Amino acid sequence: MIKKAIYGKGLREQLEASQKDKLYQFLLANGTVRGVLLHATKLINEMQANHETGVWETLILGYAYLGALLLTTSLKGQERLLLKLSCRGPLVGLEVEANAFGEVRGYLKVKQLPPMASLACHNKIDLKPFWEDGYLRVIRYLEKAKTPFEGQVELTSGSFALNLAYYLLQSEQTPSSCSLSIHLGKKGEVLGAGGLLIQALPGATEATLIDLEKTVEDLPGIGQEFAAGTSAQAFILSYLAKYCPEVLSERRVEFMCHCSQERFRSYLKALGKEELGRLVAEGPLPLRLTCYNCNTTYEYSQADLVKALNEMA
Repeated sequence: MIKKAIYGKGLREQLEASQKDKLYQFLLANGTVRGVLLHATKLINEMQANHETGVWETLILGYAYLGALLLTTSLKGQERLLLKLSCRGPLVGLEVEANAFGEVRGYLKVKQLPPMASLACHNKIDLKPFWEDGYLRVIRYLEKAKTPFEGQVELTSGSFALNLAYYLLQSEQTPSSCSLSIHLGKKGEVLGAGGLLIQALPGATEATLIDLEKTVEDLPGIGQEFAAGTSAQAFILSYLAKYCPEVLSERRVEFMCHCSQERFRSYLKALGKEELGRLVAEGPLPLRLTCYNCNTTYEYSQADLVKALNEMA
């Protein structure tokens, strides 16, 4: 993977941003509710730079990145999950993969979305016109499971966060509240990004869950708070103070794809001698292959292809 430079940010600023990008796990209400807070401003900036996304593309793909990362707290070891959205709307679909290490990658199936008029609904963004007649699938690849665990729900809301909470309730029987937030500047640049997931544990009362759901709904934009300089810890301790939060752990998160020049070269060799020979003779040259998940392009000259062909002899 080759990460494109985040324009307008110096090395020191980028290093400081990397230190802030983390996922925090905590408990609320005497251990009867679990919470996950995600700070991912630099990560979404890098996603935007690599995929060269516009405003709507940044929001939709960014929400999927944030949502997938919030779900990784239940993963361990080499486990991973795949979040897939498919629809008949102009979005068509997306795929985002995240793993237990806090790494995330993924792409939109349509590079550029059509311009929409006003998508504001009650001062919130309504994205439903993009994913009409859509479905959300989450596939978990667990170490000890012989087959992946898969769940699917219909997209009933124009909010990615509400659809994710609906999935957790319907498919995994876990009452949840979710908030996903990306704060953009006037030029469409990502100024702050983060997410929050609240889930019931055994012992949680209905009154507590109802109150927490209202609290999450009334929270200020997480991305806007992070853009203003609020730290993740301060956000938890301030806005969730009445539930006596106890922070348990923190871990890094990163926009990461493990593709490489050599890995794509092995894919070329998998084409077989006849097809690779045709590419050597007819081109196109240089051959350019692009990874869907991170939008990195790898270039291979005729000499590179000849070398790969000779290695197959």
